[in-house]
This record gives sequence, C-alpha cells and structure tokens, in this order.
Amino acid sequence: MRAVIVDCAIYRDGRRTDGPADFSDALAEARATGDAFLWLGLHEATAKEFELVSSEFGLHPLAVEDSLTAHQRPKLEVYDDSLFVVLKPVQYDDENDIVTSGELMVFIGDSFVVTVRHGEGSPLTAVRQRLEAEPEVLKHGPTSVLYAVSDAVVDDYIEVAGELQVDLEELEEEVFTPSGGDGGSRSSGSGSGPGSVAPTAERIYNFKRQVMEFRRATGPLAGPMARLAGPGVQFVDAGSQPFFRDVNDHLLHANEQVEGLDRLLSDILSAHLAQMGVRQNGDMRKISAWAAMAAVPTMVAGIYGMNFEHMPELTYVWAYPAVIAFMAVVVFGLHRAFKRRGWL
Repeated sequence: MRAVIVDCAIYRDGRRTDGPADFSDALAEARATGDAFLWLGLHEATAKEFELVSSEFGLHPLAVEDSLTAHQRPKLEVYDDSLFVVLKPVQYDDENDIVTSGELMVFIGDSFVVTVRHGEGSPLTAVRQRLEAEPEVLKHGPTSVLYAVSDAVVDDYIEVAGELQVDLEELEEEVFTPSGGDGGSRSSGSGSGPGSVAPTAERIYNFKRQVMEFRRATGPLAGPMARLAGPGVQFVDAGSQPFFRDVNDHLLHANEQVEGLDRLLSDILSAHLAQMGVRQNGDMRKISAWAAMAAVPTMVAGIYGMNFEHMPELTYVWAYPAVIAFMAVVVFGLHRAFKRRGWL
C-alpha cells in the first residue's frame, strides 16, 4: 500500500495535524474527534491494493469497480455511505500537438476524502499545498477538497483551450497563405518524424481528433458540476454552492471554447478543401490550354505525314517553312489568348 499512497493526513479546523501513519487508525481518530477528516491520496491502485481501502471506508462496490476501471466518463454518483465523482484532467503536448487525459476519482464520506488518480497528468500535490495554505477554505471539510480538485481540473481545461487556440490560429494562417497551405511547417502528432511535413488536411483532421478528446473530458462534466452547484447533494456542505457555481461558470467557458475550436476547425477544413478544388480547376485549365496548343501542330503534321502522292503544296519550294510558320503562328495566337483569359 505504501507504493500507491501518495499522501495521508488528518485535517482539523482547516489545518494539517499529526496522526497515525496507518490510514485505518487515522480514519478512526478523525471520526472519534468529530471535527476532523482524513484525506487519503492514491495513485494507480490495483484491485488488491484498493480492497483494504474500500473495506475500511465502506465504499460502494460499483464505485470501487469504476475507480479501478480506466476510461470512465465524468460523472457524479450518490450512494448511501459516500459521494463518488469522476473527473478527467487533460494535458496538452504542444511539441507533438497531442491532448492526453487521465482519470481522477474522488470519494467523500463520513470524515474522509479518498482521491484515486490514474495516469501521469494532474498530480494533486499542488492542490493539497494550496488548500493547506488556505485554512479558511479547508475547514469546510471534505467538500473543500472536492471543490479544490474540481477547480484545478477546470482551470487546466481553460489553459489547454488557450494553447489549442494559439496553435489553431497558426494553422489557420497557414491555410490562408497564398500557397493555400499545401503543407505544414511543423511536424504533426500522428507519428511523423522530426522535420517531416504533414499535409494540411491531415493536420486539420488530427487537430480535430485532439479537440474531440478534449471534449470527452469537458462535455460530460457539465451535469455533475451543475448538480454540485445546486442544493440537496448529500455529503456536500450547503455553504459550498457559490464555490461550485464559480467552477461551473469556468467549465461553461471551457465548453464554449471547445465548441468554438471545433466549429472553426470545420470551417478551416472546408476552406482548405475549397482552395484545393480551385487550384485543381486552375491546373486543369493549364493542362487543357497546353493540350489545345499541342493539338494544332499535331494535326497539321499528321496530315502532311500521310503518304499520298497527290497532295497540295508538295511541289512548292517554300511549302515546308510555310507550314512550320503557320503552326508557330497558330500556337503563339492560342498562347496569347489563353494568357489573357488567365488559363496560363
């Protein structure tokens, strides 16, 4: 258990106090005093390691199963003995243009908070330190921990959305360059090697996949945050509603940013495809113009290449240079005409 326990501490009146090293004894002490609670933090706990925790804290079996199974949607479940919240913290790798999400589960019950983290993203050490520096918030009990964790996760959403917006503006500028964005100046996050250039359409599609991954984290969390911001949620302090409303407002802002990113990506992809269509039409006009200019000398040469004995102008001395000059004049005239029309 020591390998998965990140931290275990008793908090009384908003301040960290010394307590038993064993979390079972610490929980008993927190419940005995009545004015304290235990915060136990776990990372990558296995089923066997979490079995003792679930039995000591009386966690619901369904919630325990969800906490051990990755890829859960953000949600809020209220059981008889505990409150269970699932959050999905996200991180953005700007170097490779990849959005990664983790798993963060929070159990709240009688004088305890248990946080279970999966993945490398969003460590809670900074959240715990910030709370310990704000005893006025921490003295509200386990609810303050849920608020601080939710606030940190949603703040990360807004930060990641801002980073995505910057990269999207760069991609938009690339698409609307005079060259039309035939390629990107940066490597995409789809496995391209260093210095490789991915086609712009592929980069847009990969970017859209990252936004979709981001949306899986932010979208489903709107319902649970709205419930926490309202009254009547068991194990949640009634005075905490304004704090959760603030978190909910930030989450709504993050969701609006995600929606805007997705719409803008669709518009950029449509504009890029339209540009490619216009460019292909221009290429076809050029090919048609050159084919028309090549058809005239081909036709004349084909006629005079036929082996007939009686053909006009064969006996004239100037027939050959006259035919060559005629072909040159016709091709030059066609070239001028296509040039004026913008086909060349």
